[in-house]
Amino acid sequence: MSATSSPNAPAEALDKRPPGTRSITRPLVYVLLSLGLLVMSAPFLWMGISAFKTQSELSASPPVWIPAEWTLTNFRQLLDKLDLPLYFMNSVIVAVLVTVSNLVFCSMLGYALAKLNFVGRNKIFGLVLGALMVPGNLMLLPLFVLMSKLQLIDSYAGLVLPFAAGAFGVFLMRQFMQSIPDELLEAARMDGASEWYIFWRIVMPLVKPALATLSIFTFLGSWNNFVWPLIATNDPDKYTLPVALATFATDPNKAGGSNGMLMAGAFLIVLPVLVVFIALQRHFTQGIATAGMK
Repeated sequence: MSATSSPNAPAEALDKRPPGTRSITRPLVYVLLSLGLLVMSAPFLWMGISAFKTQSELSASPPVWIPAEWTLTNFRQLLDKLDLPLYFMNSVIVAVLVTVSNLVFCSMLGYALAKLNFVGRNKIFGLVLGALMVPGNLMLLPLFVLMSKLQLIDSYAGLVLPFAAGAFGVFLMRQFMQSIPDELLEAARMDGASEWYIFWRIVMPLVKPALATLSIFTFLGSWNNFVWPLIATNDPDKYTLPVALATFATDPNKAGGSNGMLMAGAFLIVLPVLVVFIALQRHFTQGIATAGMK
């Protein structure tokens, strides 16, 4: 068998470009990717570094990238003028509850659509695909009316229930669970295992990459959600961190035009998302690479 048709042939043997071209192309690709990474990350780097600058360095021209003296003054002033622990805890509670509920409910529905045969399964999956095409902002008014009728405005339930399960999560889990061999589940059924046992003890451990991917997307979306918490909360004690920071920024009696405090607040908003992503990065990459394969 020739090198070009062998499945075990090295990548160099499959690449028909001249060796000189390959040696030039690879470093060029790395340089272009590095430049793209720098451009994409520059605003976040500026935000993170600016949180530790003095007000004079923030307003300096030309801009100062590296502060001469790193300071925590902006964080101290922000804590003095804003009840940051309360709003931070509100965001944590809402984001964690939304993430956990999505992991449970989307996994259940994804398992049913992928591995169970019942009447109307394809129609339900069609509804899930249709829900993916509906803009989220279009549902804000019906959700607000529904939460008002249920008297859930200004409550954690009103912030969590509208996002307890999402069409994207159902689609992701369904596609990933289709890659699980049906023979494995049939063997468990023949041994007398119930569907609950199969779901929790066999299927769920096999879809950890998909769960990590869904966790990141859901936590990120819930943590950064601004419009719905702004609409669904009138009590400042129920504000999430993005809403509290936006309200603080528009109040001249509090922010007082201090860009340093705003940068410190934005840094605190982004920090938990970075921690979650770094912790689940390996599973996230694997989940994205294998979702939809069968």
